[in-house]
Amino acid sequence: MDAKIHFLVVNDSDAMRRVIVALLKEIGYFKVSIAEDGEMALRALKAAKAVGAAVDFLITDCSMPLMNGLELVRSIRDGGAALPILMMTTVATEDNLRAALEAGVDSYYVQPFKARSFRKKVETLLVEKGLKQRVLEMGVL
Repeated sequence: MDAKIHFLVVNDSDAMRRVIVALLKEIGYFKVSIAEDGEMALRALKAAKAVGAAVDFLITDCSMPLMNGLELVRSIRDGGAALPILMMTTVATEDNLRAALEAGVDSYYVQPFKARSFRKKVETLLVEKGLKQRVLEMGVL
């Protein structure tokens, strides 16, 4: 069931993008765009907004070429966007977590992950950011 929530998945690993997109679809979210790095993600965000299909939720890797996840998040937040941002990483240090939160990340997820905990993280952010009603109306939760 499609909750009409538009996700943007940003990761330089094609395999990881495919896994995340598959998990989102498995839990009922079919409106998913992808980007390979932060620069591509910024272009995708602008393009989606320009055609009236703004991104509602961003899932980004931390470590990527050209523009990493922290730079991407800072750019998004500096532009005033309040969409939920989930940062995924393989490096779980206190310094990395602090840097992500200071950049404007809403939640931080350490890979590898399990489908159940990923779903809980996504749905928790949807609730926290006020998108729960849209999800409930579509019957996903």
